[in-house]
Amino acid sequence: MAEPIATPSTDATTQTLPSIYATLTKIRLSMLVVVTTGVGFITASAGPLAWGQLFWTLLGTLACACSASGLNQVVEARRDAMMDRTRNRPMPTGAITPQHGWIFSMLLGYAGLCLLVAFVPLPAAGLALLTMVIYVLLYTPMKSHTTLNTLVGSVVGAIPPMIGWVAAGGSLTMGAWILAALLFVWQLPHFLSLAWLYREEYAGAGFKMLPGIRGGERITCEVVLLSTLLLVPLGLTATMVGLAGIGYAIVSLLLGIGFLLMAFSFFRRPTRTSARRVFLASLLYLPILLAALVIDHRSPPPASGILTLEPVPDTTAVTPARSGEADGS
Repeated sequence: MAEPIATPSTDATTQTLPSIYATLTKIRLSMLVVVTTGVGFITASAGPLAWGQLFWTLLGTLACACSASGLNQVVEARRDAMMDRTRNRPMPTGAITPQHGWIFSMLLGYAGLCLLVAFVPLPAAGLALLTMVIYVLLYTPMKSHTTLNTLVGSVVGAIPPMIGWVAAGGSLTMGAWILAALLFVWQLPHFLSLAWLYREEYAGAGFKMLPGIRGGERITCEVVLLSTLLLVPLGLTATMVGLAGIGYAIVSLLLGIGFLLMAFSFFRRPTRTSARRVFLASLLYLPILLAALVIDHRSPPPASGILTLEPVPDTTAVTPARSGEADGS
């Protein structure tokens, strides 16, 4: 997921180490990952909330998210120095060396995975590791080679609620896939509107973003409109499958229509103002939607047997004979 629009930081020599680490780890973006993970955990929980397990899940996920963001900046340090919105990051300014950033980020990732392995179901740690691998080893290099990087980045942003879900319940049932789908689709208008605003900077730094290629500006408008349109029915699926109540459905519908209106305005007349409105609408849409889901969620629907991690019962096992059956009576 894309981080909020950056503002220039102070000179590297005046920054404190905590502020440097906060910028290196994209702390606001990482906290969004924590929020979506927490929503997955809460909505998957049946009965009293396991606060201790939730704490370790969020702490481990935060460390992993910060690690991935830091490693991303280590790889992209040279390109970040070429863009106004990223040139004040720690490595382009010389606040820390790439070696410093790499070691700190690797230690964070190791610590986060250790916490998840030690305190929550193992599939959560596996999903966290998968997220880091995709983000650092696939998404990051793809940004300089193909516009498909946006889709891969959206996959990364869709996994955190699944981490929370399996941490609470141990299986990827329908509710987890609904949350992942919502996060995946939401990221398209969120990130593409930002990429449209900074298309010249991205192109100048060598990043292959859809708005920066030939004919890409119009395609971007179309993708933003279609993905925002898809969010309207997709947002209602949680109520349709019994994961949320009617109150959530009303909030989801109103948010979806409002978001769609911003996207349609951008589609009709793509300007910096309309693109920024789409981006800001995306920042309002997600937290309000997730808050409504947490407030109005129901017990998770039973597993459908499709795309879950639940063990399949062994139907071939021989059951003991009931009293009186063994002798044919």
